[in-house]
Amino acid sequence: MSNQSAARKSKEYVRPMPVTWWLNRKTYFLFMVRELTCLFVGGYALFLLVLLAQANDADAFAAMLNSPLSVVLHLVALLMVLYHSITWINLTSKVMVVWRREDRVSPKWIAAANYVVWVALSLSIFGICWKIAGT
Repeated sequence: MSNQSAARKSKEYVRPMPVTWWLNRKTYFLFMVRELTCLFVGGYALFLLVLLAQANDADAFAAMLNSPLSVVLHLVALLMVLYHSITWINLTSKVMVVWRREDRVSPKWIAAANYVVWVALSLSIFGICWKIAGT
């Protein structure tokens, strides 16, 4: 058997996949949006690093925070992080199986517990920042 005939026999069918495959279904689209939120989070992290570099110059720091681009970036990053967090918590309750003796804990209770912890931590961090900003 020659190499050419062996290569022909082992060739598998590769179904063509259009670039816009994720636009065909709502669930695919929402999945891709969730995955793309990481770009906004990364961009926001870079912005914070640049902002930190400007922290020595109070005027440049204030100008950068008060710029319209900064306000828009903060709002977009907030929306993307909220979307990512909410979808993550909703997925966690479906994937994480918790048993209480012989009974399975409802996914709604798992999601609710995650939301409570998320809100409690967010309020704690907000309180710490409020206290630091007030001093």
